[in-house]
Amino acid sequence: MNKQYERKVKENKPVVAICYDFDKTLTPDDMQAQGFIQSVGYDVSSFWEKSNGLAEQNDMDQNLAYMYTMLHESEGKVLFTKKSLKDYGAKIQLFPGVKDWFERIRAYAKEKGVIVEHYIISSGLKEMIEGTIVAHSFERIYASSFYYNERDVAEWPAQVVNYTNKTQFLFRIEKGTLDINDSGINDYFPTETMRVPFRNIIYIGDSDTDIPCMKLVNSNGGHSIGVYNPESQKKDKVYKMMHDKRIKYFAPADYREGSELDTLVKAIIDRTYYNELLEDIHIRNKKEYEQDEANFSDEEKRKKSLLLNLEESGSFKTTHTIISELRKVDNWTLGEIDWLIDIALSNNQVGHILKDNDVSRFYKSLIEDRNSEKASKLNKILDEK
Repeated sequence: MNKQYERKVKENKPVVAICYDFDKTLTPDDMQAQGFIQSVGYDVSSFWEKSNGLAEQNDMDQNLAYMYTMLHESEGKVLFTKKSLKDYGAKIQLFPGVKDWFERIRAYAKEKGVIVEHYIISSGLKEMIEGTIVAHSFERIYASSFYYNERDVAEWPAQVVNYTNKTQFLFRIEKGTLDINDSGINDYFPTETMRVPFRNIIYIGDSDTDIPCMKLVNSNGGHSIGVYNPESQKKDKVYKMMHDKRIKYFAPADYREGSELDTLVKAIIDRTYYNELLEDIHIRNKKEYEQDEANFSDEEKRKKSLLLNLEESGSFKTTHTIISELRKVDNWTLGEIDWLIDIALSNNQVGHILKDNDVSRFYKSLIEDRNSEKASKLNKILDEK
């Protein structure tokens, strides 16, 4: 039996989704290195050497390798439960300003007529992120996680998020199909019904593992931001990402009010409001046009297209070509005939070649039964020529 998933739908205000990596984006170090690794008797570099070595020797995903290493090395040393991982998460240090950033940005956007939602897309552990003081700030936390038995003890990976499959969550956010098991992500959605179009997605990350998401957001009109540690001021990674056109902007990972990052994100929110006003006008105009188009047959659309082309013709050669097509039409309405007469009287390109046989014959056949002031004027011009 198919489960019915709750889906978010397009709002009556523009929605901006700010998506964050976690390690070294919201926190200065890997989350595992802030208590857990030390508790199982390793120094940080040795733990990652062991984990990455396991991945390399076994053609193993690096994220699966670190999850296995955590689980294996905890045996007989520390409890490896959802609660214990959340407890480690509670000890994670955050960059300056992170604690009040999410609510403050939401409030700023609300004043501007924009809805802001915050999302985590991380290869780190969901359980640890859920233990942080900012866990409640996120609409969704997409991160690697474990399956737990009835005693709350981790037994197996439940979800693994690596740098390539991170991109699926951007599509989920775009369409509002947020549950990771909702196959609705594969459904077709008309562009104008997308809940969070990519142009309204901001992705904030710090390293190569964020590049697929940054590239996807960038190429679809969104905003990717590279951040670096404000204390070390090392910008090598963001410079490389800028060189490779992976990011549009970079700033220190300082989330305090008035910081470079704060100013940048607020500017994107401001711009989004006006962009979406224009997009709404475009959609209304498009719908009006489509409704108008629906009122005409294919033949009527063809005649209308030829009339518009003749009206805009800028060369004698093009005009003769269009006249040749117009002569193939058998039935003209009075309104269309009047339009053709107006074109002959107002378009210099047509006026200059009224003496040419093909153009003259076409217009003579149109106006022979047309009794109007403009038809008489055109007939006089044709007789003089």
